[in-house]
Amino acid sequence: MTLLKFKKIGLESYEPGASKLSRFSNIIKLSANESALGTSPKVKSEIYKKINFSKYPDSKSKDLRLSISKKFSCDVKKIICGAGSDEIIQIICQLFLKPRDEVIVPQYSFLMYRIYSKNVGANVIYAKEKKYKISVSEILKKVSKKTKIVFLANPNNPTGTYLEKSELLKLRKRLRSNILLVVDDAYVEYMKNKNYTSGLKLFKNSNNVIVLRTFSKIYGLASLRIGWGYGPKKIIEAMSKIKPPFNTNSVAQLAAVAALHDKSFINKAVKHNFFWANKLKKKLNNFNITTNEVTANFLLLNFNKSKYSANYVQKKLEDKGIILRGMQSYKIKNALRLTIGNNSQNKLFLKSLNRIFKNV
Repeated sequence: MTLLKFKKIGLESYEPGASKLSRFSNIIKLSANESALGTSPKVKSEIYKKINFSKYPDSKSKDLRLSISKKFSCDVKKIICGAGSDEIIQIICQLFLKPRDEVIVPQYSFLMYRIYSKNVGANVIYAKEKKYKISVSEILKKVSKKTKIVFLANPNNPTGTYLEKSELLKLRKRLRSNILLVVDDAYVEYMKNKNYTSGLKLFKNSNNVIVLRTFSKIYGLASLRIGWGYGPKKIIEAMSKIKPPFNTNSVAQLAAVAALHDKSFINKAVKHNFFWANKLKKKLNNFNITTNEVTANFLLLNFNKSKYSANYVQKKLEDKGIILRGMQSYKIKNALRLTIGNNSQNKLFLKSLNRIFKNV
């Protein structure tokens, strides 16, 4: 019998953080940067009123794109929607890259940049970071004739650091005009620092920048897989031709439109995050666990000066049913990433951490 042959896939795959612990029926998951407050009740109500499961979704996400255009004052023809911003990254790589092209990513960055780049045969080049911060100078050092794309998230995941407006503008100016810059604005709603400006605001009229946005974080729609990209009209048109025809489902489209309109829920989520992130940061400092400044809905916990290692604390927390994200896949040593949870989750985390360090 002749067996079917297929390509050997010698590539890394994305390994999400743990979401279950076998010995617990209910766990506290603080590992995936999901919304602390869940999904807006208005979003749920809107879905129940309008969804028709028997019909195919709008292949062009027209209503959602129009809502995005109105909310952010941008050109609807420059918007593409995808099954999470992950899919937008994948489409960008399919469109721009061929084998042995080079893609530059920061040393510590969202794993899908490198995974999708490698999937199409491109070589991923890592630019060193300085104290966990993206370095414009290090990125520029890595540019070669083969460089086609630079990916970065601002604020960055998993480090929580960010490039100031002037630094991001400098990067785009110093890169060759035929190198695509992709700026991931995934955590933009949480960012309040005055020296920060979103990629969308900076590059709304650029001809060589694509900006990514997601509905998985502040909007609480992670399970629906919905995100969008904004870029030059010709590039968006080309991306739209190679995306799957019904890549965003009707529930996701309806939910995203409703989420954009619920300003009170967004404001509540931002206030909750700011309060708890700062409180957690202060408490963690008492145990000599250092963190980044508050820029997103997570904190990167560094245990180099702490009494216990990250691995020890992670295991002890899991013994209490609490999951944080280990940083091994990001190649950050002795660190954990903590997602800001809801009130009860954050209180229980602090109580558990206190018991660990007091050997109770």
